[in-house]
Amino acid sequence: MTEKIPTRAVPLLYKVYRQVFPEVHKELNYWKKEAHSIPNEELRNQATASIEAKTFHCEGGGIYSLLAKENWKQAVRFIVAYQTISDYLDNLCDRSTSMDPKDFRRLHEAMTDALTPSNSTRNYYEFREDKDDGGYLESLVKTCQTVLRHSHHYNIAHTHIKKLGCLYNDLQVHKHVREDERVPRLKQWFEDHRSGCPQLEWYEFSASTGSTLGIFCLVSYTLGGRMTEKLAEDIERSYFPYMQGLHILLDYYIDQDEDAREGDLNFCSYYEDGERMKDRFIYFVNQTHQSIKELPHRHFHEMIHEGLVGMYLADQKVKYLFQAKGFVKSMLKASGNKAKFFYINSKVYNRIRDGLS
Repeated sequence: MTEKIPTRAVPLLYKVYRQVFPEVHKELNYWKKEAHSIPNEELRNQATASIEAKTFHCEGGGIYSLLAKENWKQAVRFIVAYQTISDYLDNLCDRSTSMDPKDFRRLHEAMTDALTPSNSTRNYYEFREDKDDGGYLESLVKTCQTVLRHSHHYNIAHTHIKKLGCLYNDLQVHKHVREDERVPRLKQWFEDHRSGCPQLEWYEFSASTGSTLGIFCLVSYTLGGRMTEKLAEDIERSYFPYMQGLHILLDYYIDQDEDAREGDLNFCSYYEDGERMKDRFIYFVNQTHQSIKELPHRHFHEMIHEGLVGMYLADQKVKYLFQAKGFVKSMLKASGNKAKFFYINSKVYNRIRDGLS
């Protein structure tokens, strides 16, 4: 029987909780066991911490597997492996004693190789002291490659996927170097791309490159057997910069206090005040509404969009943020009724999950 892509909230959530999340957790449990077997203590600690602290990244990304229809399990396998690479490398760079851009670039070549089935793996730890991961990162890369190698017409989408992947990698290099070099590098990088995004500030452009949603959408449609050049172009244009930008700005919004304590870069801190930040977030909400209108399964993408708003604003970290109550109210009003529905649902899910853990 042909799998149908849900276009309403209740059927979507039923599939997410009964189908997608259990498969995501099954894949994550496998990688968690692999992470615990890493010989090097530092790499083992960062790998296990990245999975334990960022499970919701894979859960959220896994929803895109529904676009792959009968091949949804293969999509989940790719999404979990690719997102696990992303979260692991982010931890390695955030908590690293290295400030060497060559090190960060080489590490993130793993993500380029994961998106290119014809590439050979390499020594991703070449420029750092901690090296022996027992084949963990290479195994993640090869898992992604195996899924993509069996995906019909992946070559049609590859140019667009590679573009989004390269932007992501560039961001990770620029934002993890020495603190005094970060902002100048990010501003110069934005100048190189300003003509394509003249309506954005440099920190908004940076946020827009930091999401994996466009890649998950493209790969899942490819696995579902309906990829064309026009669809690939439409997805890239619809997801970048606004859908992806909204995703990462929300992620940074809830992490403001944590990042301030850790001394980590947070793009929300560059808004002149809370009112300006709220106005720009609502701008991203409205632009995302417009940008996804022409996509097939439009209502699915709208639910993802509004679900992002609801899910992030329901996070427990939000209640500790300055003037959060008014911000949440304005964002839910701008995003629509489904955002409110997902907001309430996420709060209930978080309480149940926290009660079971």
